[in-house]
Amino acid sequence: MSQDTPDEALRRWRLVLGRFADRSMGACCSGADLRRDRALERIYGEGYRRRGIRLDGGRKSPRGSNEPPRMTMPEWFGEMRELFPQGVLDIVKTDALARFGMTEILDDAKALAELEPDPAILASLLAHRGRSDPAVEAKIRQVAKRVVEELTRRLRLQTSRALSGARRRGATTGLKGSARDLAFRETIRRNLRNWDAERQALVVEHLRFHAAMRRHLPWRIVLCIDQSGSMATSLIYSAVMAAILSQLPAVDVKLVLFDTAIVDLSDRVGDPVDVLMSVQLGGGTDIGRALSYCEARHVATPERTLLVLVSDFCEGASLGALLATTRRLAGARVKLLGLAAIDEEAKPSYDRDTAERLVEAGMEIAALTPEHFAQWVAGHMR
Repeated sequence: MSQDTPDEALRRWRLVLGRFADRSMGACCSGADLRRDRALERIYGEGYRRRGIRLDGGRKSPRGSNEPPRMTMPEWFGEMRELFPQGVLDIVKTDALARFGMTEILDDAKALAELEPDPAILASLLAHRGRSDPAVEAKIRQVAKRVVEELTRRLRLQTSRALSGARRRGATTGLKGSARDLAFRETIRRNLRNWDAERQALVVEHLRFHAAMRRHLPWRIVLCIDQSGSMATSLIYSAVMAAILSQLPAVDVKLVLFDTAIVDLSDRVGDPVDVLMSVQLGGGTDIGRALSYCEARHVATPERTLLVLVSDFCEGASLGALLATTRRLAGARVKLLGLAAIDEEAKPSYDRDTAERLVEAGMEIAALTPEHFAQWVAGHMR
């Protein structure tokens, strides 16, 4: 493999480091590289400036600046599409939204249409929603709708299978069924008399299927979801799962969001987009108060109630009050599940000391991806 010349290596490093490296490396870009550098600087330079980092090292020039005028977003998209492959453009758009909160990217209709339905991007948009122009709200809602549709498509089937029923292998029926329920051994046994020796084939006249067994679950599931600043990704998945669960037979779903205040969105549980657009990320955390609210408002039949706390367990109020409420609910035979917050990479992010205290008080805690959440819930409802 050939190695870059010193000049080529310098060129590559300058493009990687951006204009921060001009003082030590010089402005070595020209031609197409200069266009690439300016296109990337439009996002990363602006992102750094928004964080209070100045490209001139903090010094203000008395002569002003001789920089070219900042390109508009349509101009920027045109340059990026011409100079970079689509994969690079997707990465830069994600950085602009997720790292720097540059929601003006959504002003470009084509960029909005091309945006991947990524929960990480939506989480960032929700975090900046309260500080953005009201005109951006409709565009964030469009992104939320696409993310919700994609997650629902991915999670609905396995959730329904886990919670709605299972095939009963011990019994079969001659009624019509789907191919996945075909009882191969019973079908073969019932049709052995039709074996065609000349063609060496079994002629099947009577199909047998595994009998369906549906568990009707007279359960109430209360989802109590932390909406403090670190919970955006978990909130997105929780809102989608709440909507899916609410569509299952004989399952009553309640949805409560909290920080230091409490918002009961049980009447909107079937509309996850509306739920997400109601979220106010940030503020403190009072888990004990939220559990007490759920206990008073939504626990009617304790032994048939599953209370799922989705949180990072960073209690900002009295830990003693939280533990007392947990013990009281556990003593009443409410099934208590604590779902630890996960970040954009599905890695657990929570206060382990508080989690251990909650386990001692009667709550079962796990850090799970949404794909495994349904099986976990189903295991406690059998």
